[in-house]
Amino acid sequence: MTCVSQFRWTSAACTDVGLVRERNEDACLDLPGQGIWAVADGMGGHAVGDFASQAVVQALAAMPPQSLLEALLHETRAAMQDVNRALIDEAARMRVGCIGSTVVMLMAGDRRCGCLWAGDSRLYLMRDGQLKQLTRDHNQVQRLLARGLITAEEARHHPAHNTITRAVGAADTLAMEQVMVNVDDADVFLLCSDGLSNEVDDDAIAATLGGVRTGSDVAEAARLLVEQALDAGGHDNVSVVVIRAEDLYGTDKTLVNPELDS
Repeated sequence: MTCVSQFRWTSAACTDVGLVRERNEDACLDLPGQGIWAVADGMGGHAVGDFASQAVVQALAAMPPQSLLEALLHETRAAMQDVNRALIDEAARMRVGCIGSTVVMLMAGDRRCGCLWAGDSRLYLMRDGQLKQLTRDHNQVQRLLARGLITAEEARHHPAHNTITRAVGAADTLAMEQVMVNVDDADVFLLCSDGLSNEVDDDAIAATLGGVRTGSDVAEAARLLVEQALDAGGHDNVSVVVIRAEDLYGTDKTLVNPELDS
């Protein structure tokens, strides 16, 4: 059986090669029926980044169903360690320094979601009109920010922005970070590669996600976010997955059961 959630999930993915790159090294996974979503960004400047990102999402899609969120997270960690080893082996076979990919993954179960990530692809939550970044970037800029050596504004255009410190395929042991979040009715989640976050600021992202009022709005929001990244220059591949939660058992929901009238 699949992981049991108290919510109806509606989602949409959108990806584009951008206006500068010749190849799209991003990959998305959009499986609302299984409660699994992901964005993987093949490491720019390294060999066959598209192979790496596709390996990540294919491994996630092939995972056996789990009834509990904790079991799903455990299975996901194991699957990513297997991909990590396979990418290292492939790099050795091809005699290249690294074949790698960032990844951010969201998994739903009961009234919670779990996120695992490595790299600078991000997870955002839009709730009650407020946008919050739930992940922290694994890159050199984040380290400088944490030490107070640069400001948030300086971080947006810092030359070390593309120096990531974690990725699938980058080290013998993959270190992924995890965050858990309780889900509320009408929550909107966004997974994205840095092709969005480097081009579009949080206020613009929030304005677009604020327009997601029903499940039918998610595809348009995904399209608009990618369009905004392209309008801002499209210097990188850009990928997004927009996800909306609807509480089927909320106290304000009208339920119909004709059998009760017999």
